[in-house]
Amino acid sequence: MKNLLLSTMLIFSLSTFAQVNGGPINSRTETGVIDGVYLKSNIPTKRLIPYPYIREADAIWSKRVWRAIDLREKINRPLYYPLDEITPPDLETGESQWIRNDNRWSLWTVIRQHVLSGDLTVYSDYNPIRFSVHDGDKFKYPIIPEQGKNYSTDPEYKEELTGYLGNLGPMPLDPLLNMYREDSIGLDGQPVYPARDTNWYTSEDIIQYRLKEDWIFDKQRSVMDVRILGIAPVVHDKDDNGTITGTKVMFWLYFPTDCRYVFNNYFVYNESNGSRWMSFDDYFMKRRFSSFIYKEENVYDRSVEKYRVGVDALMESQRITEDIRNIEHDVWSY
Repeated sequence: MKNLLLSTMLIFSLSTFAQVNGGPINSRTETGVIDGVYLKSNIPTKRLIPYPYIREADAIWSKRVWRAIDLREKINRPLYYPLDEITPPDLETGESQWIRNDNRWSLWTVIRQHVLSGDLTVYSDYNPIRFSVHDGDKFKYPIIPEQGKNYSTDPEYKEELTGYLGNLGPMPLDPLLNMYREDSIGLDGQPVYPARDTNWYTSEDIIQYRLKEDWIFDKQRSVMDVRILGIAPVVHDKDDNGTITGTKVMFWLYFPTDCRYVFNNYFVYNESNGSRWMSFDDYFMKRRFSSFIYKEENVYDRSVEKYRVGVDALMESQRITEDIRNIEHDVWSY
């Protein structure tokens, strides 16, 4: 009886935590039924492991690189799946329903959930004044609501954030005139068009994640350490006809404080062992993903694609990776 009471209390506390944090657990709040042999309570409740402290005097070598995680690679599927879905707006209420998996979430589902709840601050990828300048990886342009407001209570913030979480659909056409349909004429004499629908980005739309990271050799611990500074989802850039014209970085998130505290309590699928699911923070700490370097810090501030193309660009990425490994190897003498 005592064990049953403790189990019920644990399920209730985990259910409360899931409601606050937003993540799925393998139990049902209404009935207390556990979907499995035991309650998976480690990941939803575990504390964040802090980074080891590095003094400036102990960092005898460092290099900053930018890398891309291609979600088409099989090893990166735990970041891509499971897919979510956003239903079309209801005809009466105009509200859409966000359908998510009830066992685990993809990385994009986690990010979108906590961007909307205000736990993650979105940093614009481009300069709001000069759109051609893409230096958002320096975390210079935060998108934040007014003091004391959030996504639901700040209309301007909601409208601005919507532009980063989705894109506007096509202008409605008049089927008879085959032209943009006008609702009315404004006070300035210009036509007023009806509001366009928002096409929200889902997990299926995310094709890459880009990372900004620093590699540092710490002489105090005699280790080569890597710290992820930022992460950015990437989608296809399309024209008005739906033709893919390239890729587009949606926004940047600050990894050390914002993302780690969120990613720490969400499951990542383990294909080898179902009882050893890790968190997204563990996934990045253990470097379980496959990626390639598309830029390293250099005097020209240029990316690899500026001077290498195709296979040569991949070879250049591999060369940069080997240079970092050789630095760690060369500090030791045998």
